[in-house]
Amino acid sequence: MRDYDLHHHGDREVGPGLVDLAVNVRLPRPPSWLRAELASALDTLAAYPSSAEATRAVASRHGRLPEEVLVTAGAAEAFTLLASAFRPRRAVVVHPQFTEPEAALRAAGHEVSRVILSEADGFVLDPALVPADADLVFVGNPTNPTSVLHPAASLVSLARPGRVLVVDEAFLDAVPGESESLASGVPGVVVLRSLTKTWGLAGLRAGYVLAEPAVIDRLRAVQVPWSVSTLAGVATVACCRPSAVEEAEKLAIAAEADREYLVSGLTSAGVDVLGDPRGPFVLVRIPGGASLRTRLREAGYAVRRGDTFPGLGPDHLRLAVRDRAVTDAFLAALRGLL
Repeated sequence: MRDYDLHHHGDREVGPGLVDLAVNVRLPRPPSWLRAELASALDTLAAYPSSAEATRAVASRHGRLPEEVLVTAGAAEAFTLLASAFRPRRAVVVHPQFTEPEAALRAAGHEVSRVILSEADGFVLDPALVPADADLVFVGNPTNPTSVLHPAASLVSLARPGRVLVVDEAFLDAVPGESESLASGVPGVVVLRSLTKTWGLAGLRAGYVLAEPAVIDRLRAVQVPWSVSTLAGVATVACCRPSAVEEAEKLAIAAEADREYLVSGLTSAGVDVLGDPRGPFVLVRIPGGASLRTRLREAGYAVRRGDTFPGLGPDHLRLAVRDRAVTDAFLAALRGLL
């Protein structure tokens, strides 16, 4: 298999003075109500953290049992836990997608098979492509970087006895109505969630796993003690409250409108927007994309290179959705470079 820089992420694209279209964190800072809750917890930091309250909050938010929840230091920690807790005979990662699952598996000594979805088919998941003997399967929904939202029925069809299906829903709360989510529970399915994207918490690391109790027990057994900080626990509780879930829905609706505005502008500029984007980012293919990325940096814009994702190449770029003022300025710069 071709080698890719699996540890390259959007934060490596940004720099001083650049408008950030490379990182998929929607807010530039947590909202004021969340910052106030975090600040109020500072005096408790001398005590060791406990995830008990956060676990109950996540369970209540998704209608799950507390035994079906593991709070993690960001969704990315879950990939390492899964790679450590399981010894798959055949691990499969459906690409193009977030590269940390494959990186974690390889770091744990596992061989990894890749299923590469076709650009010609809009990167839509074809369950028949996943080998029948795969016993640990990773797929994103909506998938980073393609922004494709796979039907829940297609994902459920991949679940079977003897297989652990991991669905990364890190961006699902940015989809209005959280359509196609499997967070409510499907046997054999592990769902990963992140709180960092919607709430501007990438530096805090807050996420969780939803799975059957036996799976949660295996993951907890290999989790480093106190890996989830007190502040991450506070943020998890706050972001799982009904008022926060309602606010996230409003943010998702706004992001959807901003994405459609971006897509319309890109299309009118003659840029190929790939697939049917449903997340807070879009994937484009532009001839000479690698050179264009450099020229965009010179013009003051950081975008995410695509050639570190298995299945993509140097002509692919991922663009984060921003507000219309930023989008208008970016599109004007882009048109001047094309």
